[in-house]
Parts: sequence; C-alpha cells; structure tokens
Amino acid sequence: MSEEKERRIPVGKVRNFHSQMGLCVIELSAPLQIGDRIIIKGTVTDLKQKVESMQIEKKDIEAAEAGKVIGLKVKDKVIPGDIVYRIE
Repeated sequence: MSEEKERRIPVGKVRNFHSQMGLCVIELSAPLQIGDRIIIKGTVTDLKQKVESMQIEKKDIEAAEAGKVIGLKVKDKVIPGDIVYRIE
C-alpha cells in the first residue's frame, strides 16, 4: 500500500487571535489564497482547514503575497507564535 505524504510549506506566523470573531492575524512569509488548505501548528495547536475568508484592513481579498499581514477566519483557537503551513 502506498501512502501519499502531504507536503507542508511554511507560509506565516500567527500574530494575534480574536476569539469573539474567530479571527487570527497572520504575518505571511509566502503567498496564500482562498481555497488553499492549511495547518496551523503550535505547542498545543493543531488546526487543519481550508482558507475560506481573508482580509487586509477589513477588506475581503482573494490572495495575499509574502510580507502582508492578513486577517483569517479560523474554526478553533490559535495562539500567537503558531506556524501556518500550506498543504500541497
């Protein structure tokens, strides 16, 4: 049986988390776009989801480049310092 391994590419780091809105702030080190599958991983965090909503300064965007700071809707709590990976 052959098992396909997911490739994880680091794309950013969580700067902040707003629990009331289910939103985290991420500083990107690589491009990210709507539809990408991501994992947010930290000491206690292990969240896997699809990117469904992103914003820059409260405006919806489809994609963002490295160096941008984005708001991302998340399904669970994340912690500042957690690493964001794109799954390929």
